Parts: sequence; C-alpha cells; structure tokens
Amino acid sequence: MGGDGRSPGVARAAGPVPPGSLLDLLHVAAVVLDSSGRIVFWSPQAEEVFGYTADEALGRFAAPLLVPEDHLGLVAGLFAEVMATGSSWAGAFPVRHKDGSTPLVEFRNVRLTDQAGEVFALGIAVDHTTLRRVETDLALSQGLVTQSPIGIALLDEQLRYVMVNPALERINGIPAAEHVGRRPREVLPLLDTTTIESGLRHVLLTGTPLLDQYTVGRTRSDPDHDHAWSVSSYRLEGPGGRVIGVAISVVDVSERHQAGIEADRARRRLALIAKASARVGTTLEVEQTAQELADAAVPDLADLAAVDVLDAVLEFRPARRPDEDGPELFRALAVAAAYPTDAASAADTVGEPAAYSADRLITRCVRTGQPVLVTHAGPEDLRRIARDSEAAAQLQAAGAHSYLAVPLIARNEVLGAFDMLRTHNPLPFDADDVVLAGELAARAAVAIDNARWHQSVRNVAETLQRSLLPGSPPHLPGLEVASHYQPAQAAHQVGGDWYDIIPLPGDRTALVVGDVMGNGIDAAATMGRLRTATCAFADLDLDPDEVLTHLDKITSGLERYIATCLYAVYDPGRHQCRIANAGHLPPVLAPAEGPPELLDLPTGAPLGVGGVPFATTTFDLRPGDRLVLYTDGLVETRRDPIDARLDALLHALDHPWRPLGESCRWLVDALRHPDDHDDVALLIAQAKSVPTG
Repeated sequence: MGGDGRSPGVARAAGPVPPGSLLDLLHVAAVVLDSSGRIVFWSPQAEEVFGYTADEALGRFAAPLLVPEDHLGLVAGLFAEVMATGSSWAGAFPVRHKDGSTPLVEFRNVRLTDQAGEVFALGIAVDHTTLRRVETDLALSQGLVTQSPIGIALLDEQLRYVMVNPALERINGIPAAEHVGRRPREVLPLLDTTTIESGLRHVLLTGTPLLDQYTVGRTRSDPDHDHAWSVSSYRLEGPGGRVIGVAISVVDVSERHQAGIEADRARRRLALIAKASARVGTTLEVEQTAQELADAAVPDLADLAAVDVLDAVLEFRPARRPDEDGPELFRALAVAAAYPTDAASAADTVGEPAAYSADRLITRCVRTGQPVLVTHAGPEDLRRIARDSEAAAQLQAAGAHSYLAVPLIARNEVLGAFDMLRTHNPLPFDADDVVLAGELAARAAVAIDNARWHQSVRNVAETLQRSLLPGSPPHLPGLEVASHYQPAQAAHQVGGDWYDIIPLPGDRTALVVGDVMGNGIDAAATMGRLRTATCAFADLDLDPDEVLTHLDKITSGLERYIATCLYAVYDPGRHQCRIANAGHLPPVLAPAEGPPELLDLPTGAPLGVGGVPFATTTFDLRPGDRLVLYTDGLVETRRDPIDARLDALLHALDHPWRPLGESCRWLVDALRHPDDHDDVALLIAQAKSVPTG
C-alpha cells in the first residue's frame, strides 16, 4: 500500500438518504480499495466513522490515511491475504480519525471482482461502541421478550403476526409458527376479534396507544372457561418515523376479573337483601307480603318468581307429614315477572288452589324443607315444575332453562315455597343464588307467618266485634236510623268501638256510641259487657247522666279499661233529645235548614275514671234534622289537629243530603285515610214526623 494520488475516473458515493433500517441505525460505512490500496469508493457513513469527506478520501491510499503507524504492517498483511486468496477477514482495531483520535472500529473485508477481472477490496466498518450498544439493546430486548411472563406480539401494517413470544403462545394455546403471517381473526376465533382489530388499526393510524383494554373470552389453551386479559397496543416506528407495525402486550387478569365479578355479585346481593328488607313485610297482609317477596326477586335474581303457600297453613290445619303419600294443596299468593312473558301465564292463578303430586319439585321442596336447584332444566324437568303439560310447553317456549325453589320456614314450620325461573338471563342458578334466595325466603317467611297469625286474630276479633253489635235497626216511631262499622286493618286495633239503638217505652229511642280505650279481643269483650249493661240500664228508664253513672261504676271494676260514651234519648212526641257525654267527641247536629254544628255539651270524664258526675243536656231535634254520632276513628289522624278534622266533618255534612245509609258510607270514604288503622262506629239518626190519630 503506497502513493497518495487520486483516480480521476472513479465516481463518488451518492448523497445521504433518510435512515430507515438497522444499517442506518448502526451508521455502517462502506469503503472500496483498488488492488493498490487506493480509495475508489467512500460512503456518506464513512465520513461519520472516520471524519473525512469523500473529497478528502477518494484517490488516496487508505493505509497512511486511516491506519496508525504501529499497525501498518499488520494491515498490509491482512490486505494482501484478502486480495491474494479471496478470503474474508473480520475484526476490530483502532483507526486514525481526522480529529486525531483513534476510535476502535469493527471491520469486515472481502475481495470484489468486476467484469473486467480487476479486483477490489470492500471494507465494511462500524463504530465499535455503537455496535456493542446495539448488540446489548437487541440482547436485552430479545431476553425480555422471550422470558417475559407477559404475552408480547408484533404485527405488521396489515395486522399479520410477525413475532409472538412464548408467553403469548401459552395464552393463546397456539405455537408461534401458526401465528406468523396470519391475522388475529384467523388465530383467535373465540374472541371478539372485530373489536380487537379495529383498535389495532386505530393505533396504526393515529399512533395513540390503547392501554389496559379489557378483553374477556376463550382461547384454545382453555376453551371451556372464560378468561380476562388486559391488552395494551403501541405503534412501532423506525428511527426516521417509518411505521413498522404494532406491538401488543397481553396480561392474564382472570383472577382480578373474577374477584371483581364476585365483589360485584356480593354488592348486588347485599343491595337485594337491603331492598327486600325494606320492602317485604310492610303490612300484616299475607297476600301483600307474598307479593312484596316476589317483586323483590325480579329482575335481579329471577325472571319469574312465585310464592305458593300450603293451603293447610293458611287454614291453620295440620299439614301432611313428610312420609305421607298423596298430593299437596298449595295456594298461589303472588307471581312477579321481570318483563311481559308467556311464562307468567303458565304460573298458577293467584288466589286459586293447586294440587301437586309427590313427584313435583315444589312438593319435594316443602316436604324435605330443603332447596331444589335445577341448573339446566330440560323438558322433563319442566313437566315436574309446571301444573300440567300445557304449562310446561309454555315455559319451554318462553325459554325457561333454570329453576330454583326454596322453602318458606318460620318457627320450624314449612309454610310453602318461593320458586323462581330464569328465561332471559343466560346464567343458570348456582349455589350462591340458593344462599341468596334462602336468605330472602327466611326473612319473608317470618313476615308471612306474622301476617297469617295477624289475619287470624283479626278475623276472630272482627267476628266477635260484629257479633256484639246490633243487627238491622227496628222500626222506630219518629226516627230513621242508619249505622256503619268499619273494623281496623290491624288485628291488635280491632274491638273497641260500638254503637247501639235501643227502643224505649213511650215511642222513645236510646242512641249510644262508645269506644273502649284498648284493642283486640279483650277490648271487644269489654265492649260487649258495656253494651249489655247499657241495654239493661236503658230499660230502667233512667236519665242519660244516670245511665252513664252506672256504666262508670261497672267500668271502674274492669281491670285496665276505660271507655268514652255518648248516651242520647229521643222523644218524637216532643221532638226533643236528651244527651249525656262521658269524655266522647261531640256529636253533630245537622238541621234540615241551616249549617251543621257541633253540639256544645259538658265533656265529662271517660267511663272508668270514677267519682266524676255527668250532666244531661236537652236540645230540639225536629223532623228532617239529623244527629250524627261517631267514634274518633272517623276523624282522628296522626297528621292533623283534631279541630281541623272536626271542621272537615262539618264541611262533609254541609252538602246535599244523601239517604242515611249512603251518607254513612260516604262519610267514611271521605274522611278516613287509608293509613288510619282505627275502628270506626258511625250512627246517623234523622227525625221524622209522627203520624197522629
């Protein structure tokens, strides 16, 4: 190698081009020497590696320009060997940079032959530090990709897999080789690949990453169970901004996803129990309590829910023993559907009895006292659920696919069953649903049991109350009378109010209204004793105040009870009424001409206080006039002051008059609020002319 002349006929390398490959990233320099060692080609990258421009390097001998003096002999020998034998050589040694430094450069040298047979030497050179950095980066990237527990894939611009790491192979259950060249829709048919590929195209187009996108579905690695993955995708670009493709990272988050599902189910269960606790058992009515339970179950727990109670339980008759044969007689109390469905028409008619044989699932539920769960209900199961084959066909047509029945148990007695179906909800009932339904049934069963006992006691008290009240009023000279009794809704409030119409000598009539301050059967019995005593004292032809005095003595001897009472005697010959009050609300006088008014009477003390005198007041009651006697249940409420309610009574009576019986019913409807749960006794008497002759 010698001389420093230039070869004028040798073309220089083309100008720089935009980087876009690994070679550009490495800044690979290319230098061509002729057989004498002169530089005949000089790439733009060579200037970056050695510092010389093409004008400064072309035509000069490479050795004295680029090689330090202490390496000239070694380089000359290597050059001669390559040129003589055609073998290649690779290695690293320091070069002389234009700035005087001696950086270490990686070389690879090969011999070239042109068409004329002349030989040249091609030297490929890369800065050693740059090469080692790229090698380290590649090794690190390869190690991270291949050893990462996170699934990683690279897709090209057509969304075809280019590379898949082992973790993603395991996630997808498909070897990497079966990924390469194929799109996600071809590899993952069990997932929503339409949405996945749409997101990847968005990333390629905009360069905006999609991070932590949830995907739920199944892959070949576990085709029988759903998994959840967190998927992030990024656009990959080369050094010059050239789009290479899109990278995907996939993390299996199934455990976290399942924990979230369980937490959400737990929250919904608690919300359902809280809702049921607030809504079930709001009244002491069996039917309404059952309907509240059925309503609470849809749509959160079931698509169709029904409450069926054993008829023997409602009638307080002994139920069949579990070992007895024969059907069970149920009474459907409630049905609720989450939406209009033919399955609802297959349910038993509310209020009607239905007999189910021993092989029916609801019968098994009440006889064993255990839940009955049919996860996947087929046609044969539906025939054991429905009342008949036609109803079973309706359930099947409506899509009923899962059934659950839980017993209603209160005070160790099976009352009936709470049964449910799923039609639209694709998930079958499971063990968690059994626990939830059992919790709802346990709470509701106590309320239903309380309600049935309440209704039983209420029916007894009301029957006793009505039996102690007078029947149809007799024919009364000079007086027309109508009465009305409205029992309380609650059993413990029935029994205290009474009225009476007692014919007296001389065509007179005694009118009585009273209220025992107590409730229930005991109050009704006390009322009956007071009514009997009132009739006895009325036969003695005593003044009203004297009658009340005797009743006061009797009441004082009755433990725990006091009562209010109005006792009036009407004389049709004189058109006068004499009345005494024992702590009762004042009666209303509604004259034929003029507005109604409350009679101003001495209030007196209630019966049973003892030792307080009563007074008799006389007033006119002319033909056409009306006298209204009532108990406090007609006017008193928990919300309004009593004066306002008495004004409402006067206003209600200041209307065109109706017949007496109709007036009684109209007053109760107009004044008594549905939420007021007290007895009402009402008596309206209208004076009429007495025939002469």
